[in-house]
Order: sequence, then C-alpha cells, then structure tokens
Amino acid sequence: MRRVDWRGLESFNELSERQAISTLYECCSSSIWALRVARARPFADEEALLEYADLILAELTDADLDEALSGHPRIGDRPDNPSSQREQSGVSGADPAVLTELKDLNKAYDDKFGHVYLVFANGRPADELLAILKERIRNDADTERRVLRMELAKINRSRLIRMLAPAGQFADEKAG
Repeated sequence: MRRVDWRGLESFNELSERQAISTLYECCSSSIWALRVARARPFADEEALLEYADLILAELTDADLDEALSGHPRIGDRPDNPSSQREQSGVSGADPAVLTELKDLNKAYDDKFGHVYLVFANGRPADELLAILKERIRNDADTERRVLRMELAKINRSRLIRMLAPAGQFADEKAG
C-alpha cells in the first residue's frame, strides 16, 4: 500500500479504516491490535489514543503477542524496517565482542522463551542492551512475558508519538 502523506491526530482520525490499519500495523505487527485501535477512532486527543493502544495491547492473547513480536528483528541483527533501524541505532558500530555476545545470548533467549528478545532500545548502546538481556534471561517464562508486554507498550507508544508528529519534526526523518 502506498504510504499516505499526513500527520497529526486529526489526519489520523480521518484516514480510511484500511489506511489506519496499515499505518498502525507499521507501529505494531499485531493485526488485531491494529484493527481494534483503528476501529476505535476518532480519538479526542493523543493521550486517548495512547491509552487505548495500551489497553488493547494488554488484552492481546499470547498468539496475538507472538504475531506482534514477529515484526521485531533481533537486537544486533540488521533491522528490516526504518523504525527498528532508528531504535537500534545505538548498536551500530558497537564493539565486535559485545555484538558476538549479544548474538549468542539472543539465541539462548530464543531457545529458552521461544521468541525474540524485545526491549525498548531507543538508541541505547549495545553494551546496555546486552546487560538488560543478561538480567532478563534469568526470568521465568511468565515474568518474561509480562516484561516483554511492557517493553512492547513502550515501543508502540514511541512509534505512535512519532507517527502523529508534524512532518520533519524529527531530525532523522528522510524527506520523500
């Protein structure tokens, strides 16, 4: 689908349902999350959107959550979308030993929990993300599921705020 040029809550509220779902799916790769948030429009203000998005995320089934996780590359792998690339920018150029350990622990995490290690990276350096991974890999499955849901909520909020921001507000946005 061709990207629609728009910004702001008013414009978001005016998108067709299909456009809104597509746009929301770029924020979170859960079909049901994108559909339910899109169908709840119009939102009175940005906080209402963020709170509703959090509510829907909290209600996702494990299968829906797994679908959302599938849209996130491993920390340290080459990001396959602009949002992940921006969020993982602190990992690029990291010490090769840190990247190797991150890759190895990512694999161990995957093996233990059956899904990608998800963290609100937000430009944090690789050594910090590695330290967080070392702590989280000690979690039991239920605890880790709660933690990753909270991390996904932070990522979704950040992406929604960026989505609603006026064009050009963020210095790293490409014109086009």
